[in-house]
Amino acid sequence: MSGTYPGRAPEGDQLLQDPEFEALELEAAEEGDDHGLEINRRSVLSLAAFLLLSLAALYFLLPQLAGLEDTWNRIEDGSPGWIVLAFGLTFGMFGGYVAMFRGVFGHVERIGWRESYLITMAALAASRIFAAGGAGGLVLQAWALRQAGMAKREVADKTISFLVLTYFPYAAAVVICGFGLRLGIFPGEAPFTMTVVPAVIALILMGLTSLILLVPTDLQRRLDGFATRTGTLGRITTKLATVPAATSAGLHDALRHIRSRNPALLGAVLYWLFQIAVLWASFQAFGHAPPLAVLVQAFFVGMLGNLLPIPGGVGGVEGGMIGAFAAFGVDAGLAVVAVLVFRAFTFWLPLLPGVIAFFRLRARVEDWRNERRSRGTIQSKA
Repeated sequence: MSGTYPGRAPEGDQLLQDPEFEALELEAAEEGDDHGLEINRRSVLSLAAFLLLSLAALYFLLPQLAGLEDTWNRIEDGSPGWIVLAFGLTFGMFGGYVAMFRGVFGHVERIGWRESYLITMAALAASRIFAAGGAGGLVLQAWALRQAGMAKREVADKTISFLVLTYFPYAAAVVICGFGLRLGIFPGEAPFTMTVVPAVIALILMGLTSLILLVPTDLQRRLDGFATRTGTLGRITTKLATVPAATSAGLHDALRHIRSRNPALLGAVLYWLFQIAVLWASFQAFGHAPPLAVLVQAFFVGMLGNLLPIPGGVGGVEGGMIGAFAAFGVDAGLAVVAVLVFRAFTFWLPLLPGVIAFFRLRARVEDWRNERRSRGTIQSKA
């Protein structure tokens, strides 16, 4: 990557561990940037109430509102073996996510496999609690990385790289399955709005993203002279330039992971692959899964419900996914049961280990802070 970060070696692969960097790191760690990450009794009770209401609405009211009062009768005829398989496949999803995170952030000395697990599981739980497509998870992830010693700019660059690697398989699958179904390459129904429209949108977004690669990764530094000459306006422009510069740097980093044998891209593929496998097993438990391309396309189109400004997209994802399967001609009752079982494993299951991981992560962060304080004391005496 051509951009440079405070506290990074010129090649961008290792953090400098010199006294000046350690002092800056200590100062950054003591800024108190973990405000809002505390969990108290009131927040726990509020979360528990929200979860109970969400469960009641999704798993009892939704079939009633959809006119599918007999939907849950399918459970009596469901296959326990397929449900157990769906449960087991869920752990593959977690494993892929941890591997992807480790591949992107593993160059940081303090981020090993254990820390990768704690950060990703805590972030998954946070993304279930907060709104708008997992934004809460990204906030927690950035906080943990800052406490691990990463500079703010590097956190921004690497987070964008992480997101690009996460959603690259998503966009590619929508394009391949969308056009493949419409052209008759893959078996299954192919409604225009569920195949061509999302595929074209994905191509446009991929094209726009590629254009950002043309932005210099050190754009902010190049504007320093302009900022000096123009005063306040220049300083504002320089700060705004951080966003496209960080995005470009993140894209370049993601491309480097894709071209190499780094486990990050493989982890991203496994993350989505195992989710689709869980959904497939959930369908098999209560009937028969639709054709593979239909399963993949409806899954990804329905996941757009995650963008709704409600905690974790609760209700939006379920409704979007069930509606997508209905558009492909899948039996509505079967789709409701399969999607709700799928969400029970992939959405609700991470909450408990995620909350546990959050508290363990906070303890690990406190260890990092104590290490920095000790080194700062030794350096001051020297």
